[in-house]
Amino acid sequence: MDYPTFFLLLSFLFTFIYAFTTSGRRNSRLPPGPYPFPIIGNLLKLSDKPHRSIATLSKRYGPLMSLKLGSRTTIVVSSPDFAKEFFHTHDISFSSRTIPYTARIMDHDKYSIAWLPTGDQWRRLRRITREFFFSVQCLDATQLLRGEKVQELVDHVHECCRNEKTVNIGAAFFTTTLNILSNLIFSVDFAEYDTESSQEFKEAVMALLNFGGRPNLADFFPILKPFDPQGLVSQGNVYGKKLLTIIDRIVDQRLQSRVSSLSTNNDVLDSLLNLVHEDESVFSREDMRHLFFALFIAGTDTTSSTLEWGMAELIRNPEKMEMARSEIVKIMQNKRRNIQEKDISQLPYLQAVIKETLRLHPPAPFLVPHQAIDNVEVQGYIVPKNAQILCNVWAMGRDPNIWSEPEMFIPERFLEVKVDYKGQDYEFIPFGSGRRICPGLNIAHRMLHIMLGSLIHKFDWKLDGNIRAQDMDMEEKFGLTLPRKVPLMAIPIKL
Repeated sequence: MDYPTFFLLLSFLFTFIYAFTTSGRRNSRLPPGPYPFPIIGNLLKLSDKPHRSIATLSKRYGPLMSLKLGSRTTIVVSSPDFAKEFFHTHDISFSSRTIPYTARIMDHDKYSIAWLPTGDQWRRLRRITREFFFSVQCLDATQLLRGEKVQELVDHVHECCRNEKTVNIGAAFFTTTLNILSNLIFSVDFAEYDTESSQEFKEAVMALLNFGGRPNLADFFPILKPFDPQGLVSQGNVYGKKLLTIIDRIVDQRLQSRVSSLSTNNDVLDSLLNLVHEDESVFSREDMRHLFFALFIAGTDTTSSTLEWGMAELIRNPEKMEMARSEIVKIMQNKRRNIQEKDISQLPYLQAVIKETLRLHPPAPFLVPHQAIDNVEVQGYIVPKNAQILCNVWAMGRDPNIWSEPEMFIPERFLEVKVDYKGQDYEFIPFGSGRRICPGLNIAHRMLHIMLGSLIHKFDWKLDGNIRAQDMDMEEKFGLTLPRKVPLMAIPIKL
């Protein structure tokens, strides 16, 4: 059953619960938007790709628009000027989070840096992630580890090349990203390339990403929360428990080894166990296990999806692929070595390729939804307390008033203008902005460049099944990230 039919039938059900005359009223000081139906509001206006349908609505109602999604008032931001108003001028007032029902599995919302309000607990976790994960000093100290994992990716592709085997590009990038994080934190691999053996952690992460990305009726109609009508929370609890059980098992093993041996791994787990030991009232084991949970969920699919889109765009635009490759070859003193993180600053065209990929295919098309802490006046309109704030960065990236030829993949545009994704250029904020900007931006910056750069430096690529590059399916599907509808399957050709 398609979405419009489903929601229409649902509206008839709820007409027996709510009064029609009160459900459809609009606050006259809300930003403009389509008039809502009773009960379901504007849900019929959404498609299975809401970033696209909401972008179409914003063209009619303006860059600041209000929608009623079930019982939830939602404010949509679709321009750099309003993005700056929300995430700079009124950053504190919009710094809370709208918590989806599936984020409440295993009480994750009570501990997660992603969902906590910006109070003392959130600030402590933010400081810890910066100090132990994402500071320049930490990233410099762990760059050899990332280089080793990228070499394993290159070796895997070499093996596929030798055997004339097709590579599932997204899956290969996902495995590499997962192993980079698992080695950084636990000094172990959590996944393997092309194996039939059990990969519990990878399966749990992918399942949680799948459940979390589905539209949930309980988010639109809170009255349904006790019933979990789609079973998303109950299924999510199964995989959430599995993921936390694996984390607990590793932590327990490490605690045992610390008792019986004076040696340590000097990884993040050791550092955070020391922190827990110092004062569990400041940072507890529960805080730690949910911090790990959040980092694996947030850091894997976003990175691998962006890299898969980047490779797809380069295969589709071979002249851009050749320009990026030529730039890498030019700075390599030893053609046998891989691109390293220290090389990134010397590769402006590769940087432009990554930026152009993020412009066209932002990993979180609405960012992570914000929520208004209080009633806030923005340019004469009222954004009511508890309203959900969606920033449609996908629409901003394809706005012809901001970008020339916005549907075209043109990395050169970023060579001509000094626009970056660090949260200050509001026309281009794929990682967000303000105090809720993605804490993993710095490590993502390094990983995106060395992983994509390594695979275009060492190999040329052709599509599986003799599909012409111009005929490649470039449709996306909506979820927690914006993955490709059809996985990118390509055959490597050794250069």
